[in-house]
Amino acid sequence: MRFTARPAAAIMSLSLAAAVLTGCSEQAAGGNDAAAEGACQPSDVRLVGQVRNESNPYEASWLAGGDAYAKSVGLTQERLTYDGDSTKQQEQISQLLAGDTKCLVMNVLPNGDSDTAPIVKGADQAGAYLVTQWNKPADLNPADHATWISHITYNGVESGQQIGDALATAIGGTGGIIALQGILDTAAAKDRFAGLQASLKKNTGVQLLDQQAANFSRAEALTVTKTLLTKHGNHVKGIWAANDDMALGALEALQQQGLAGKVAVVGIDAVPDAVKAVQGGTMTATVSSDGAWQGGIGLAIGYCVATGKLAVKDIAAANRAFFAEQFLITKDNAADFVEPKTNPADFECANVFNRVAGPLT
Repeated sequence: MRFTARPAAAIMSLSLAAAVLTGCSEQAAGGNDAAAEGACQPSDVRLVGQVRNESNPYEASWLAGGDAYAKSVGLTQERLTYDGDSTKQQEQISQLLAGDTKCLVMNVLPNGDSDTAPIVKGADQAGAYLVTQWNKPADLNPADHATWISHITYNGVESGQQIGDALATAIGGTGGIIALQGILDTAAAKDRFAGLQASLKKNTGVQLLDQQAANFSRAEALTVTKTLLTKHGNHVKGIWAANDDMALGALEALQQQGLAGKVAVVGIDAVPDAVKAVQGGTMTATVSSDGAWQGGIGLAIGYCVATGKLAVKDIAAANRAFFAEQFLITKDNAADFVEPKTNPADFECANVFNRVAGPLT
């Protein structure tokens, strides 16, 4: 991956059914005409960030990034959490869209792929500006809509393979591993596991002993890991986790069973505790998707369009749905990521697409 450490002086610390889309292309020109024209005064913009929960360090950093961006433009972010409950998420969105939506900007993490369609339809009809991240069906595209500005995600196959390869190296290229999968109805979980499978195909001496979903949850990962360690015993040489929260749960399970430091562990998200664990050698690797940047950039893109500083028609097709840059973190470069930092210039309207790594195809 491409990574250049950013100078410390230049950076600051900063994360209802799917069948409703018939006719959405016709609605793309509808909704709130004033909103579609980018006629909002900066002080009238309403910024909302929505994630599953704040107990997940990655999602907490997302909300913190949104707070920091909102403050930089003299506003306050409204923080919404739905506890991984799709019904609760849709209810929150419906309540938002039932009010004044003329200058509403939403930066949303859909709970699963199937949750994105009703959110998009609601934003279309209300004329609210929407940026989604991570989860959407492959055949649902922002380019077909007026106020769904962008969808941001990461190449999960690439990151899943990166940490799989790092795990293989850590165990000497041979031995058994277990895998902790995320929420299965998400592109992130599917793609990351596909990346692990690609790594296993390349690293033929590594054997996947078992895999089980732990739903991106540290508590569930603790339980699942203890179960799988009991089942497979000392055959487990490494643990591949689809996110850092599960990797940290796996580390706790290893500590409880006296195996800390004896089993390699990898994850994804670069949450602070995981980065420190990589730096300290108790974790092998993680991948940064920069939650603080995500929390800020979704709001920044919406704000720039709402205030007329960026026109949707001028956004390149490759920037309507894209992979953002991500960075592999190992002990060699972990010190650069210990304190989450983001360059304020990234959020200027001319720069909001500077981290595009490629179009989502």
